[in-house]
Amino acid sequence: MELIDQHAKQIMEGCKARARDAGLRFDDESLEYYVTNRDLLELSPKGMIPTLYDYWVHDVEVLRERGRYELYPTNPYETVINTRPAISFYNDNNPDWLNVMIFYHVLAHIDFFQNNTYFRHTWNYDFTGQALSDKRLIAKLRSEHGRWVDYVIEFSRSIDNLVGYFRELSRLSPKSEDDRSERLDYFFDVFLQDVKKVKPSDYLKEIQHYNACRADAGPRGEDIFFADVIKQYPEFEGVFLKYKSGKQQPKPLDLLQFLLRQSAFLNRDENRWMKSVIHVVRNTSLFFQPQIRTKIMNEGWASYWHETLFLRDDRIRGHEVDFARVNAGVTTMPRVGLNPYALGMRLFYYIEDLADRGRRSWDFQRLRDAHRRHDFDRKSSSGRDYIFQIRENFSDFNFIQTFVDQDFVNLNKLFVAGRRLNPARMVWEYFVQSRRVEDYRKMLMEHLYHPPSITLDPARTTEDLLYLVHHFEGKPLVREYLKNTMMGIEYLWDGSVQLETSEIKGAPAQARPGNTRTAKAAEAEMEWERVLYTMKKRELTREIIDGK
Repeated sequence: MELIDQHAKQIMEGCKARARDAGLRFDDESLEYYVTNRDLLELSPKGMIPTLYDYWVHDVEVLRERGRYELYPTNPYETVINTRPAISFYNDNNPDWLNVMIFYHVLAHIDFFQNNTYFRHTWNYDFTGQALSDKRLIAKLRSEHGRWVDYVIEFSRSIDNLVGYFRELSRLSPKSEDDRSERLDYFFDVFLQDVKKVKPSDYLKEIQHYNACRADAGPRGEDIFFADVIKQYPEFEGVFLKYKSGKQQPKPLDLLQFLLRQSAFLNRDENRWMKSVIHVVRNTSLFFQPQIRTKIMNEGWASYWHETLFLRDDRIRGHEVDFARVNAGVTTMPRVGLNPYALGMRLFYYIEDLADRGRRSWDFQRLRDAHRRHDFDRKSSSGRDYIFQIRENFSDFNFIQTFVDQDFVNLNKLFVAGRRLNPARMVWEYFVQSRRVEDYRKMLMEHLYHPPSITLDPARTTEDLLYLVHHFEGKPLVREYLKNTMMGIEYLWDGSVQLETSEIKGAPAQARPGNTRTAKAAEAEMEWERVLYTMKKRELTREIIDGK
């Protein structure tokens, strides 16, 4: 691994200038590295963070990717990391014209990372530096406690999808221009004056620096200002959190945080090291949550811009056919399955066209005549500004829910594919099951990341019992994971654990392969009942609460 040469860096800086002219916004500093194909394949299974803590699952995923590469050699193009500064990795054998396309793709990713509000909690620090510190901490604890460190990681990771991600975003929601944050008040009123006791001239310099950050970056100025504060005063965050905890004990945000605060087992002197491990797992999960929830948008945004900007670039001359071949491989819409690059890119083009023609207005939405809808065009030319707003405020869920409509399905000739067994030839046959937008949208929603909603019931939780409630949303929990997951929670809690959830009552009617009507009828006939799982002394029992 090595930094890209000056020739490639000059190409990247040229791409940055053209991208900014088109409206993309990102930090000036970035790091680019050359790696081999095999190195690039190993970066992805490890979460794309080279400094992430070591764990056996990462090694298994790397070995799997190596085996896949031996069977099906590929040429992965890039990997980009949402850090400060942003870091990206490229194949060491890419020609210049291909690097131009890939650089545009990466810059659009960076623009998305640094402007989409679902990444707000990642803007304040450099995760690669934090990950390296966490990795060293885990290594030190392994030398002291051996395999027990991996047990704690395993137990924590089994429930790290329950972190309070949206509550974390709510805590960081942008304030009005006149509403100063508590952190800002503490920094100027207490930390500088009472804790550090700085000179008046230094105090005024900090005020000027804050005002400059706000003038340059608007609402994000405060985050940028405190990123500089932490570099100068590394102890600030710890002092501020201690100050806040002394004023008011915040409510637990999620199961991991509750265990950290309330588990008598974890708060024993000999077990306090486990809390450090759980903190690492929780913070890592929070960092990756927005990437999981914006996969279609993020890849679609990057594909939209690498195509838009590259086609305008004079460096394409002589490589039009090469670009068309590579671009088609990335953004082709498959007939069966889902390509997030292709779907996201086509949605952004579609939304831009809607806004350009005034079709996001109520006047268009209320039209029912197909001919009048086809001819509707107000030539507003606001499409580009509109998709920038979408990029800033949407996730995959509301992106699909809002913009995947029947016109989009018809325009791109999309459908939901069904599968049936041909008994004569004993092969599976795929067929067009539905072209209705409701069915296609439902298929997309099933591909999205949607962890279960499980909360603590404080009324039924005692010192010896942890009571969890699964808020049922139509999908049952995977039963094969229940025992090991609840066993891990029991270990961290050092007491019995109960989980209330919903499961299918009895066995549903069996549907013949490919008979969609029978399958839908069987789904309609399902009845759900509320059940209670209890994990006590590593033994799991199940009982029915009611038939609702």
